Amino acid sequence: MGRTVLERVEAWIRRHELIPPGGDVLCLVSGGPDSSCLWHALGSLGYHVSAVHVDHGLRGDESRVDARHVREVMDAEVIDGHGGSSEAELRELRYALTAGRGLRATGHTASDQVETVLYRLVSSGNSKGIKVEREDGVVRPLLPLWREETEAYCNAHQLPFRQDSSNSDTTRGLIRDEILPLLRKLHPGADRNLLALASERPQLPRELERTLAELLSSTAGTKAADLGRGLRAVREYEAVRLQGTVSYGPWRLESDVPGLTVRTRRPGDRLAGRRKKVQDLFVDAKVPRAERDSWPLVVAQDGVVAVPGIADAPGWEGSVRAWKDEGS
Repeated sequence: MGRTVLERVEAWIRRHELIPPGGDVLCLVSGGPDSSCLWHALGSLGYHVSAVHVDHGLRGDESRVDARHVREVMDAEVIDGHGGSSEAELRELRYALTAGRGLRATGHTASDQVETVLYRLVSSGNSKGIKVEREDGVVRPLLPLWREETEAYCNAHQLPFRQDSSNSDTTRGLIRDEILPLLRKLHPGADRNLLALASERPQLPRELERTLAELLSSTAGTKAADLGRGLRAVREYEAVRLQGTVSYGPWRLESDVPGLTVRTRRPGDRLAGRRKKVQDLFVDAKVPRAERDSWPLVVAQDGVVAVPGIADAPGWEGSVRAWKDEGS
């Protein structure tokens, strides 16, 4: 037996750590079935839910009815959102007008994900989908659900919802009403196959991929290629290594030694081959306490081999070149 809608939403939230258990979340609601399902489902799962509706006023009386609906059904706050025109502008306006109000959630579904992937494939040649969580903290708890499921959920819980009559006039409406039905005729699994693209790992830029392919296919014993941004790839027979500059906060680090990593300090760190702790090196160098936890350490398998600007481990002198941008 399959899991219920609530179980799937909760599993998605926990998997991606979108909302703390019992936490506060502000739902951005339009009054449609997706955002209505979002508001009701999160409340049913025990989250402290509130709602906000950004009224763009694009559909006259219909917009006013939508605003009244969400106020009455969800006790939603209604914000004046006049000013945008395109879908992208209106979306970013909603995020801007609700910024600073804590964790926010939108009702994007798997159906929205499919439409986004298809649009981006055609418009820019990539398959990036809707992010589970935006950098500004907006989360998408309904991405595992299809649009038909949110509407069925609302009907099952006798939750009234509105339908946006302007949807068919948008780019998404064109994809939803005309293009996807044709693709389903071509193959019944079109939606799920497009959805799968959103979860694939990002690919390298085409030019970079081509450069690396040429490097790897070369029969020369040693060959190098410029990857841009100060990085070079060097192939020596069967091994490939990257050379270049690593940026770490205000620091710039370089080394020709393979296998090195950069991290911040950990309790008990010592310079390889020496008994003195990294903490004592900071004290001796009069590094302010506030800067110590962000100071980069260069590490090999044997331990810390360099504390940039302060000390190198025995035998590692000059192996790591470092400089700091004091203006950062």
